[in-house]
Amino acid sequence: MKETLIDILIYLFENYVEDDISLGVDGERLKSELDSAGFEPGQVNKAFDWLEGLSDRNPSGSLLRVEGDKTFRVYTEAEQRKIDLECRGFLHFLEHTGLLDSRSREVIIERIFALDTEEIELEQLKWIILLVLLNQPEQEQAFILVEDLVMGGLAGNLH
Repeated sequence: MKETLIDILIYLFENYVEDDISLGVDGERLKSELDSAGFEPGQVNKAFDWLEGLSDRNPSGSLLRVEGDKTFRVYTEAEQRKIDLECRGFLHFLEHTGLLDSRSREVIIERIFALDTEEIELEQLKWIILLVLLNQPEQEQAFILVEDLVMGGLAGNLH
């Protein structure tokens, strides 16, 4: 099975988000289960590194300083190549509606660049957003609303 890192992250989210798991405590068990599910060990290790990198992010300790709740984000050329207009528009929409703050947006962008992809697709971005919000305790309400948006959008795509 040739799965990408994002496929493993989605699999973990779909199958283990309700469980109280810790990569440190349950990591070997999860790796064994992922191996049994057919995922390549190298990609599984990259997924665990990605998740550990996510847990190392502390938006409240970010170097980003925000005056008020309005920011303007200018994307670099590299960011524009990796995050297309549709994805940037979706991030802007979530931020404009108050579901993302500027710190969460920056963590999302950083985690996009931690993936082994040249560019990100909108559906992949949605999963990354969910994973970031899930790992930010102060973002529970935003997580629930974005999860409804993502799951509703995915269900709509199946019909």
